Amino acid sequence: MTIVKPSDALIHKTTHLMQEGMNARAFGEYEMPEALGDARWTDELILSTWYMAETGEVPDDMNFKTGKSDGGFDRLRFRFLAEGEWLDHSEDIDTSLPLNRRDDGKNEIEIDIPWYGGGMSYGSVSINVMMSRAKTAKLWNTFMSTGEGGYPTELYEVKENIITQVATGYFGVEEETIQAAPIVELKYAQGAKPGLGGHLLAAKAGEEVAKIRGSVPFVSLFSPFPFHSTYSVEDHSKHLDWIEIINPTALLAVKVSTPHDVDMVAVGSYYAGAHIIHMDGGYGGTGAAPEIAKKNIAMPIELAIPKVHKFLQKEGVRDEVTLIASGGVRTADDIAKAIALGADGCVLGTTDLVGMGCTRCANCEGGPSGRGCPWGLTTTDIELQEWLQQDWGVKRLDNLYTAMQWRLRDILRKLGLNSVQELTGRTDLLRYIGKEDGE
Repeated sequence: MTIVKPSDALIHKTTHLMQEGMNARAFGEYEMPEALGDARWTDELILSTWYMAETGEVPDDMNFKTGKSDGGFDRLRFRFLAEGEWLDHSEDIDTSLPLNRRDDGKNEIEIDIPWYGGGMSYGSVSINVMMSRAKTAKLWNTFMSTGEGGYPTELYEVKENIITQVATGYFGVEEETIQAAPIVELKYAQGAKPGLGGHLLAAKAGEEVAKIRGSVPFVSLFSPFPFHSTYSVEDHSKHLDWIEIINPTALLAVKVSTPHDVDMVAVGSYYAGAHIIHMDGGYGGTGAAPEIAKKNIAMPIELAIPKVHKFLQKEGVRDEVTLIASGGVRTADDIAKAIALGADGCVLGTTDLVGMGCTRCANCEGGPSGRGCPWGLTTTDIELQEWLQQDWGVKRLDNLYTAMQWRLRDILRKLGLNSVQELTGRTDLLRYIGKEDGE
């Protein structure tokens, strides 16, 4: 991994921000660490995300749009209109997204922003992190997925904005939580570790986590790959039928990774009855996911989106399903690019964590102790998780989403579009920047 040191200017700006009452762990009272970020999440991108989470505004002197990965979203730019043709920056620019396009009598759900929170389970993150994300979802009329760790009782407070996930380990899956959910997500694979399943260290599977997951405390938990009851589209359809029997009005979401035949997987999910097809590409996941898996197995989401979008168009069903993308989506610019490539919206995970102070140190498992993140994010340790309090987390994410929505509207107005839905599949509005272009 390339070690990137932040500049003196960035250190000064961040220190200034932290003096305004941010949590002490976020470096207001300490020296900036020597290493911060990587090629995808550069020091500047992390610091600009912190800035947005602190102020609710996009910075004018930091790069809040891209990293330096030399590929994917970082090599795409928009073909903006001439400045005289830009629309006014206005709340009338629509950022909403309908999630049910099947006209089947099930929940008619429309979210106010074209993104929602991806699954990070209780056990992989603390209850304070989950509730911060869930309460923010309620504020913004969007959703947060539970991930595969079950449904902590605290989430019932905001159940209208919770997606309950059914994954291969069936941890915490109960009829009560399925009945409480407006959307139920079946996770067949994730882009960070397709074909590998999941693993929660014994030290992070404490008594509360084990109680919810129906397991033995302080014993490692493994999620198999795949569902051993699903080997065909017919089996897939039976899975969705099972959810429909328990909760007849819930929207059905299917989370898959991005193998080379992801287009066939997507159309199969549509015919099985899915309302939402959530494609999770490589380069997502937290520091708990193996680097070799993130970078070498799943197709990058930038390649998978247009492949699936065009295939669903040829099948004549594209307008009947909502296509959601994740796996390396970091910024409002990334979201807009994903939509222009053919998605309807995106899922965010790491971005939320960075907004709440993540430094991308990749120590999510907590080293030999297994206690988890030293900043209180990806941990259930009773001491470490107190670093992040829910009210603080909600304030940070609310500010971050405010800045991201502003930037999304800024992109749309410069493209002459009045709605984010008009951007879907508009690859003509994108251009690729080669290395020879010097950017």
